[in-house]
Order: sequence, then C-alpha cells, then structure tokens
Amino acid sequence: MQKLFLLAICFIVVPHWLVAQKRTSKYHFVVSKDHSSKYQSIQQVLNLIPSGNIKPVSIFVKKGIYEEVIVVDASKSNITLIGEDEKNTIVQYNNHAGVKLTNGDTLNTWTCATAFIYGNDFQAQHISFSNQAGFTAGQAVALRVEGNRASFYNCNMLGFQDVLFLSGNGVKHYFSNCYIEGTTDFIFGAATAIFDDCKINSKKNSHVTAASTNSIIPFGFVFRNCTLTADSLINKVSLGRPWSPTASVIYINCWMGKHIIEEGWNNWKNTANELTARYSEFNSKGPGGNTAKRVAWSKQLSEEQATNLTNQKILGEWQPSKRIF
Repeated sequence: MQKLFLLAICFIVVPHWLVAQKRTSKYHFVVSKDHSSKYQSIQQVLNLIPSGNIKPVSIFVKKGIYEEVIVVDASKSNITLIGEDEKNTIVQYNNHAGVKLTNGDTLNTWTCATAFIYGNDFQAQHISFSNQAGFTAGQAVALRVEGNRASFYNCNMLGFQDVLFLSGNGVKHYFSNCYIEGTTDFIFGAATAIFDDCKINSKKNSHVTAASTNSIIPFGFVFRNCTLTADSLINKVSLGRPWSPTASVIYINCWMGKHIIEEGWNNWKNTANELTARYSEFNSKGPGGNTAKRVAWSKQLSEEQATNLTNQKILGEWQPSKRIF
C-alpha cells in the first residue's frame, strides 16, 4: 500500500504557476507583464531599494516588453537584473536627442537613454536594452552606463545611432556573449571595457566605435574573440573614429565581415587625431580582417603584447564573474 501511495504522488500534476513560483523564489524581486507577480514595472522595484544600498539585490524579469525608462540611482549598488530570455525580455523606449519634455528641457545624448546605470557593481543577464526611436532619429541611446564595475552577460543592446554609451571617465565594465547593433558610433564613451565573444552588427555605412578615452587612462575598449557583421548592402564601416584625440580601441582575435574598410580606422576629418589616437589589432580574421592596407597610424600588436592583455592588466583588481542565484 505504501509503494502504491508513493507511486501516486509521482504522478501528481504540479500547477505551472507553482513551478514558476519555485523557480523565481530565490530572487529578491520578480517583475512580470502578465501580472503573475506583485510588480509589473522594473523601475517600481528599483525605487523600493533604499538609498545607500550595498547589499546584493537580485531582480528577476519575466518575458515581456517593458516600455519604460529605468534608472539605477548612483546611491544604489550591487543590483543584478536577470531576464528570463534575452530575446523576449526587453526594456525599451523611444527617446532621442532633440525631444522636448513637458518641463521644457530638451533631451541630448546624455539624457535620452532607455536605461541609465549610475550605481556601482551593477550586473545584467539575459535581457535586452532597446531604443526604438528609429533609423533617422539621430542620437538615441539604449543603455548608458556611468557607474563603476558594471557587467553584462548574454544581453542585447539594440538601436541605431549611439546605442551603448559607456560614459564614465575611466570606470571599468565587462561584456560577455552580448549582441550589440547600431548605425553610427554605436559603442562610445570614455570608459574602459572588455567585450568577450560578443557579436557587433552594423546597420549603416558608418563607424562601430567612438571612444573618448582620457589620455591618462591606459585602455579604452578591448574586443576579444568578437564577430563583426553587418546588414545586407552595408559595405563601408570603420572600426572606430576618435571622439577624443586619445581614444583607445583594440581588437584581438576578432572575425570581421567584408563591410570593414581596408584602412580600418577613421580620423574624424582631423589629421591631428592621427598623432594621438590609440588604435590597434591582433590576428584580425575574415574578409575585413586583412590588415595589409590599414592606416599607418594604427598598430598591429605582437602575440606577446596581445597575450599580456589579460583581465587583470585591463581591469586591475576587479575580476568580473557571472552571478549565480
């Protein structure tokens, strides 16, 4: 009789809502668009986190399109945002430079983002940040990161011009297995950032990066083992142009499609930038990876130099890792 009872238990059907509850109960907060959890807005949850927070806070975001601007305040650190699925968990908005707000302010590159990350030690996993302003809207940031030590795993940054704005001067970030697409200068800013195994897709004949690295900062953007692709008919894209004269960008072991121009880089119509911009590559591959005709003011690293560009060398004491909950 006891065996039959245990067998019957094995065949009990567990309601799907109970399974979902168990799966998400390990997080501090759960957000959903289908009203299956208490909160339906990401910002609503961010507002609940007290100022001065340094304790780990995890927020699980269920599949859905979250039409909202989110702000992680500078006083709130150590927040992790985990999407259920990066293809179907999307934070999006359509602000862009030039939009006039009801209070009379006009948005610019610094203020038009969908997501603003000011707090330190922020992490996002399996979520998309999108700006839906459109191809002709001009500057329309999807994700602006100002806080230090932000990391992103399996995330998408989607939009057109100026998509990913790493605006903190010399702060450090890490991106792993992310997809980033845009038109002009769609990865830009003053921060130090490593991009590992990311896919970078160009949607216009323009420029991938516009780094503004300060002269005293040793590294700007470092792309390792990334894949550079483009939409069909796109055939004239540079690896970067210097937003500031001392911009620093490095590509290591990256595959580049035929859309990357032979000369590789652009001086932003200022020959003086050629004396100070810090652009280099190692072992570029693919149709656009032939470095024989690269501009003379860019550099090709030796294998030893490339090997020495470790996380510790670039990021210092901070060693990023994907948080497990």
